[in-house]
Amino acid sequence: MDCGPWSDPPVTYVPATVTRSAKIVVAGGFGVGKTTLIGSVSEVKPLRMEEPITQASAGVDDLRGTPHKTTTTVAMDFGRIHMAGGSLALYLFGLPGQARFQPLWEDLAEGALGCLVLADTRDLDASHDALGLLDSGGIPYAVAINTFPDAPGYPEAELREALALDPHTPLTTCDARDRTSSLHALITLTEYLTEHRSAAVLESPR
Repeated sequence: MDCGPWSDPPVTYVPATVTRSAKIVVAGGFGVGKTTLIGSVSEVKPLRMEEPITQASAGVDDLRGTPHKTTTTVAMDFGRIHMAGGSLALYLFGLPGQARFQPLWEDLAEGALGCLVLADTRDLDASHDALGLLDSGGIPYAVAINTFPDAPGYPEAELREALALDPHTPLTTCDARDRTSSLHALITLTEYLTEHRSAAVLESPR
């Protein structure tokens, strides 16, 4: 039987311009927009490990802020983006939002240069588990408030107090659906990391 010509699927290689790479994790509460942000900025097809939300999660996963959400990340999201004129590759790992996945958070966060924490003003308390893990692990991070259409706005000082942020921790806003806005949040993080860590920490490709 002739099935016609067959060829390997296309492979997206790391460009030759890349001289440095870094692992970045994206954390935050359930339904805060981590999968959406990675999908909006990744220059390769993002890897998504999602499962449908079933009745078994009733009373466990809070869907009040995301009533139309039908899937949830159960392992991780993965994407890749190039910055600094193509010389820096960021490997993005999205952590599942539910606190019951904390052992997985710890594994995925190992070796990360930094973290972008997404927060939702409708439920700022949902960010505390991720922030506590990062603080205890000594992983530097920036916080981005994902601006959902129906979410209330608060002054920066009130947000910092509610999230218990140190004065030096960057706090910005983004729309996870918008590539430019999401890139701005990642740039805020990478600039913070560059200021506070030696450039030698960035791993050179072998």
